[in-house]
Amino acid sequence: MKKLLILLFFGTLLTGCKKTIESIQEDLVLKAMTDGQWKITTFVNNGTTITADFNAYKFQYYSNKTVDAIKNGVVEITGAWDGNANAMTTYANFIAATYPIQLINGTWNITKNSWTYVEATQTVGSDTKFLRLDKL
Repeated sequence: MKKLLILLFFGTLLTGCKKTIESIQEDLVLKAMTDGQWKITTFVNNGTTITADFNAYKFQYYSNKTVDAIKNGVVEITGAWDGNANAMTTYANFIAATYPIQLINGTWNITKNSWTYVEATQTVGSDTKFLRLDKL
């Protein structure tokens, strides 16, 4: 009986530690994304580089999981975003967005990242996209 209680204690402790680590990871993603504005410095859509279509835009991410697409200093549209540190994914949804912002919608697989940049890919059917965001 004593061994069972010790096993349950350590099992609970390990589960709690895992949740704490996941929470810390999510907090770090939130801190990295919401600290400053971001700019798309590379965008490739099905092999065609269209980065210039995003030149006028900056993006401001907020802790309430909204994101502003700011064009020439004015908020053009607000969307939703999320990040999953464990799965190395990020998600964006700008409802009723027009080109080029609509191209950002969906789940992206993060391939490289640091505190100052994120590189990600998205594949939907035969469509493939690559983007790089850099912190300003």
